[in-house]
Amino acid sequence: MAIRQKAVTMKRMIWFAPLALVFSIAAQAQDLGAPVGEGGRVERIQVAPTDATDGPLRGTVTDESDWSDIGIAIPAFATDRNRETPANAEGTGALGREIARVITANLRNNGLFKPVGPDSLPSPTFPQITSPAWASWRGRSAEMLVHGYVQARDDGRLVVGCYLYDVSLQSELIREGWIVPPADWRRAAHKCSDVIFARLTGESPFFDSRIAYIAETGPKDARVKRLAIMDSDGANHRFLTLGSATALTPRFSPDYSKILYLSYVDGNPRIYVYDIGTGQQTLVTENRNPTIAPRWSPDGRSILYSMSVAGNTDIYIVPATGGTSKRLTDAPGIDVGGSFSPDGTKIVFESDRSGSQQCYIMNVDGSNQRRISFFGGRCATPEWSPRGDQIAFTRIAGDFNIAVMNTNGGGMRVLTRGWQDEAPTWAPNGRIIQFFRTERGSGRSGIWQVDLTGRNERRLPTPVDGSDPAWGPIRP
Repeated sequence: MAIRQKAVTMKRMIWFAPLALVFSIAAQAQDLGAPVGEGGRVERIQVAPTDATDGPLRGTVTDESDWSDIGIAIPAFATDRNRETPANAEGTGALGREIARVITANLRNNGLFKPVGPDSLPSPTFPQITSPAWASWRGRSAEMLVHGYVQARDDGRLVVGCYLYDVSLQSELIREGWIVPPADWRRAAHKCSDVIFARLTGESPFFDSRIAYIAETGPKDARVKRLAIMDSDGANHRFLTLGSATALTPRFSPDYSKILYLSYVDGNPRIYVYDIGTGQQTLVTENRNPTIAPRWSPDGRSILYSMSVAGNTDIYIVPATGGTSKRLTDAPGIDVGGSFSPDGTKIVFESDRSGSQQCYIMNVDGSNQRRISFFGGRCATPEWSPRGDQIAFTRIAGDFNIAVMNTNGGGMRVLTRGWQDEAPTWAPNGRIIQFFRTERGSGRSGIWQVDLTGRNERRLPTPVDGSDPAWGPIRP
């Protein structure tokens, strides 16, 4: 097991590195912070139609290289009258501009479009939201136009409407509306971004989702690791645990209501399920053996994890409500579970049974175990795409980089070229991958994302260092 560790310890599941290190973590009491909660309900409504019909979408594209050619104008959202709102001290007029800025950033940061935001555009009047000034937008060479409005209701909630237009055809492509509590105004912006993305690409959206990750502070030999959560764009950041007990490897439940994670309390590894709405948590399993990599099954009924017994690490499965674990592997060496296929019939995992760290697939009952990585270097932390057609993983060939391959191991493509990029997690639509990157020299880590072209890469803002990201499903 002489491998390069690059100054990493517990949080690196790239190579289990020795598992006995888990017992070096100080025994601490469990340390839940305040619950993150779900805020108020986002209620979808019907918004006023335009005179145009919902005709065919001009400019719908299937060639990824054409997407960035679509020019999208996103002026400030209008308001019928400027009213005070807790969401913005300057009222609904200023909030409309903020919503347009969030939508612009969402569409720009995914790398597929070149939107122009409200700070460079004239602001439409409220009546123009459903009757755009077509000549003005054609003169600005806009192909697509996003209009919207914000209204403050007497009950304190906000109404947000969102329209997408084809400028050349002078037609409405889609319209949606939502009633949201003032604190959730960004969710309305993400929902609007989602309907625009889905309409223009024909693919599932991902903006109204959250990221769980491990927030890290302190010196390298005494890192404090807390469970944290944020919106998909890095906003609305919250720490979920206080840091007196080490938290590792979070994962959202398929229905988004819970987060699964590993914690070390009283010197023993424990797998917990954290309820996002209530802040309460349930103990799934605990033992004195080194334990890593808990993962949900697609139906949310089972949890996959790996445990070392007498020097041999195998993959186990346990009911999500707790109970008796079943061992799925028994090969000599180290087997670490990666993730389930979307249909729940197979599991991709990593193992050193061949003499080096490689990726394997087996049936959900542990049968038919077979190696799929034969492209040189090592293969670690595999994650099955929500689409079911690809597997993301960490390729170790000198540096650590994020790569993807087909489910049979073919078609391998390296997406990043960092010094140490690892632990990929998929966006709900299977088009974007997040991971964490460790800087050479400083050892500091951050959350990054890259699309499947490998050309659009960016860092997400976090208040402290971050590792082990987990992208959740679209919020209900």
